[in-house]
Amino acid sequence: MDWLQLLVLSLVQGLTEFLPISSSAHLILVPVVTSWTDQGLAFDVALHVGTLSAVVLYFRHDLVRMTLGWGRSLQTRQLNEDARLAWAVIFATIPVGLAGITLNSWIASELRSPVVMAFSLIGFGLLLAYADWGNKGARTENQMTWKDVLFIALAQALALIPGTSRSGITITAALLMGLSREAAARFSFLLSIPVITLAGMLEILGLVESDHPVDWQALFWGALLSGISAYLCIHYFLVFIQRLGMQPFVAYRVLLGILLLYFFW
Repeated sequence: MDWLQLLVLSLVQGLTEFLPISSSAHLILVPVVTSWTDQGLAFDVALHVGTLSAVVLYFRHDLVRMTLGWGRSLQTRQLNEDARLAWAVIFATIPVGLAGITLNSWIASELRSPVVMAFSLIGFGLLLAYADWGNKGARTENQMTWKDVLFIALAQALALIPGTSRSGITITAALLMGLSREAAARFSFLLSIPVITLAGMLEILGLVESDHPVDWQALFWGALLSGISAYLCIHYFLVFIQRLGMQPFVAYRVLLGILLLYFFW
């Protein structure tokens, strides 16, 4: 892997993991416009480590409060705001985890095609446009009801469909339930922590079973670059959506979907 390939793949992973534009669609386009060979499972693991480190670092203060509140809730059986948010993240991860365990192989063989990604990008992008259009939601992630959490959790399971975008579908669901744009994005980012962890663990299992040599220098720089780009992406995305909303990302999704259809259909 040369430095240009390392840089491009790291930035693509770091930027698209948290934006509502589908990282899988971008990663499948990279080989189309380049002559690069597959980067390998070890490098994928490194990129996941980088993006996971970024979101944990960005929300470190929230995570400390949530962890402490969650621990106290186990002892006292009482929920404060931090404990409720921690339990919400846990409960909202269960549907996508179960769906991933039961449907992952079928989805990989039957749905992982550029055409499916294209229609998912366009269809779920238009749904995001509807949810965001004229959004006047004012509730924060700490004001969610358990009904809200269930709806977002079920929506997150749809992210297994290639091209949907995990962040995109969870933000869409949160907006439909009346959360503000910033709250919807923040909760989506918090939900990414267990999901990225689970995905990374699956890749590590695959890596352990393989006997390919590992380029540790490439892994280090891949994790570092994807982590830095992901951290900056989270910060500026939260600022951006307060001013302009989700419509620019919708337009981008539709154009990307059309591009995929042009190349692959």
